[in-house]
Amino acid sequence: MQPPGPGMPAKALPGVRHVLAVASGKGGVGKSTVAANLALALHKLGHSVGLMDADIYGPSVPMMMGLGTVDQRTTPFPILKYGLKLMSMGFMVDPNQAIIWRGPKVAQAVQAFLFSVDWGVLDYLVIDLPPGTGDAQLTLTQSAPLTGAVIVTTPQDISLIDARKGLRMFREVKVPVLGIIENMSHFIGDDGKRYDIFRTGGGKKLAQEAGVPLLGELPIDPRVAECSDQGEPIVSKYPDAPIAVAYLTLAQTIAHETQNRQAPEALPEVQL
Repeated sequence: MQPPGPGMPAKALPGVRHVLAVASGKGGVGKSTVAANLALALHKLGHSVGLMDADIYGPSVPMMMGLGTVDQRTTPFPILKYGLKLMSMGFMVDPNQAIIWRGPKVAQAVQAFLFSVDWGVLDYLVIDLPPGTGDAQLTLTQSAPLTGAVIVTTPQDISLIDARKGLRMFREVKVPVLGIIENMSHFIGDDGKRYDIFRTGGGKKLAQEAGVPLLGELPIDPRVAECSDQGEPIVSKYPDAPIAVAYLTLAQTIAHETQNRQAPEALPEVQL
């Protein structure tokens, strides 16, 4: 399947109101964790939500949701867990098996996840993109009507360098950037004091440079890793934790940012 050419009508996702890309310029900033917990937080606000794992080489949604490979003959996609509709390459391939594909195969997989999976009626389809600005990102922006993208970063400058690249990529392909999410923003110790382990203010700085909102600052909580490893994201397992409350606030902010936005009727013209 070939992606539509520039300027062609956006391929419809019947019943899906908003398609939201969660992206980062580099790995290690907790983007997949943010995508999963944001999707759950949107669901807790009463929205119908799907979560699509577009990281073909390194899918993490199955582990975070307590799932593994499934028998495709008996288990229809998407898979339902915690009230979310889920799709990932990790449902189809053993986690110990390497995906050794060139770009066109990655593009085919992303398009199949988008258009061959019956997503039904959704308020939000949250797409967890792989790090960087490669095949999956370009295929998505040239195939699906995106309401917008959010960029995940951590506070330190080394993360901002790559986050800027991700932000500029979306602007190059004419996808609105809804704002910046600063993950691992700070840590609140048992003494009640705030500790800026990875420095401070990076997300705010990037948002100001780009002229977009700082959507949220998510604190460090050691239980986030524990929950991901055990297959139940922290928004579900510890809904009263400060970071879970921060995710709910983030979801409210994103719902407000998207409520009056419409998906584009035509895909953008992209000059590469």
